[in-house]
Amino acid sequence: MLKIDELRPARGARRRRRRVGRGLGSGRGVYSGRGRKGQQARSGTGPRPGFEGGQTPLAKRLPFRRGVRAGGVSHAGGVPREPFAPVNLKDLNRFEAQTEVTPELLREKGLVRRKARVKVLGTGTLERALMVKAHAFSKSAAEAIQKAGGKAEVIADARRSA
Repeated sequence: MLKIDELRPARGARRRRRRVGRGLGSGRGVYSGRGRKGQQARSGTGPRPGFEGGQTPLAKRLPFRRGVRAGGVSHAGGVPREPFAPVNLKDLNRFEAQTEVTPELLREKGLVRRKARVKVLGTGTLERALMVKAHAFSKSAAEAIQKAGGKAEVIADARRSA
């Protein structure tokens, strides 16, 4: 049984600190591994972070942009756009015919997770006539809803019109 007073670190896990500048016989005397003159041979701070030896640093070579743009990329001015929450036509088949489908109803049914603007996309087919209200429709989705005997109505976003 191993006792607490017999515990030792594993062999090679602990190394002695290298003592530089302690004479020629030490193997690390004279210049102490720093070479001769120059910035790296001196004590104190070395070159600042991002310094590339006089070459134009990367931060200066990249184009300069300011402001905020959708997707986190910057440009002059602008307001970040909120992305749409997509809903496909095939997902609307779960509603009864003549139902008024609103973003609130879609959230309630779990078709849209976050509180975002809703865009109806034309993937799949719509098999029943529905009154669909959304913030945006793709061209094919609006045509398919009307073809099925329903109505596609674009609703204004209260946050955007103010």
